[in-house]
Amino acid sequence: MGKSIRRFLYLFLLCGFVSALSAQEHAEPAKLEQTDARPASPTPNFVRAFSSADDVRKSLHPILDRSIDIIAGPKDPEPRVEGLQSPAAVTTDSNNRVFIADRGAKTVHIFDFAHGKYGLLERGNAHLGIPIALAVDGQDNLYVTDELSRTILVYDSTGKFRRTMGKLSEEESYFESPAGIAIDNATGNIYVCDMHRHMVVVLDNRGRLVANAGKRGGGDGPGDFKLPTQAVIHDGELFVLDAGNTRIQIFDTALHFLRAINLPYADGRTGLAVDDQGNIYVSDPVVDQIEVFTREGRPLYRFDLASLKSAFLGQPAGLWISEGSCLYVIDEQKNVVNLFQIARQNAQQCQ
Repeated sequence: MGKSIRRFLYLFLLCGFVSALSAQEHAEPAKLEQTDARPASPTPNFVRAFSSADDVRKSLHPILDRSIDIIAGPKDPEPRVEGLQSPAAVTTDSNNRVFIADRGAKTVHIFDFAHGKYGLLERGNAHLGIPIALAVDGQDNLYVTDELSRTILVYDSTGKFRRTMGKLSEEESYFESPAGIAIDNATGNIYVCDMHRHMVVVLDNRGRLVANAGKRGGGDGPGDFKLPTQAVIHDGELFVLDAGNTRIQIFDTALHFLRAINLPYADGRTGLAVDDQGNIYVSDPVVDQIEVFTREGRPLYRFDLASLKSAFLGQPAGLWISEGSCLYVIDEQKNVVNLFQIARQNAQQCQ
């Protein structure tokens, strides 16, 4: 009888060990699958949406009110525009003024929330035609890619026109269709996407040609482009949205190819931005999302901004990140700009 009990106990323990081993083997794939999964997206905090003078203007003394016109250019005889009509690009300067290129209104809006001011850049004057892209250098000079004249227009920090880049004659330009623009503050060089020439052109701060990449007719090899539309400089690297090839190409500032990131979708509306950690943000206006990649191209997060509370976002297009964690998103459907605080420890507070 004692032997029978011992045999029963032995079989019971053996069955329990086999069951535990089997359960561990079945649990292992689930553990691997969880490790490979994309990490949960940190929800960006909505700060504000703005689209007109009413969103920023405060009651000002008449003398102070005149300072808006001095900064943004004198009033013109045309009907005054005080709201976004067809925003195409957004950027900021060191004073946290927000500049928005507006193709529909044929002007650049200036939102100064810190001082409760709003203005326009030179509307109705001879220089500005149809602004489509913007960049600011280390001295707060504003560079405007102008679709109508096919040139780059340069304004100082007070909004005064300084010079034109790329103009060969009264009717001819160096560019065929200049689009996205970025400035390397370390060298002063200016990087311009010439979309329909399928090239990226580099100028020095006097407008002289330094280098170019790509070839006429376009291509899909490393360093070739097909309809490049956006450019960003960050930490010694140039990020170019190669929209026709649905990818981002990354170069050093001497235009040596480094790597590429393939995208699920890209077109002329797709926005591109890079935060202070080197993460890459790409908007997709078709599915109303912003995809975030690491600097090396690994998918990191996906922001479904249309689902965020208080946000007025419909179709995210142009992007800009200031202070490393303040994300500006153009809604091309509703003609509104949304500001989000990227969730990050010790991030500068977006205003």
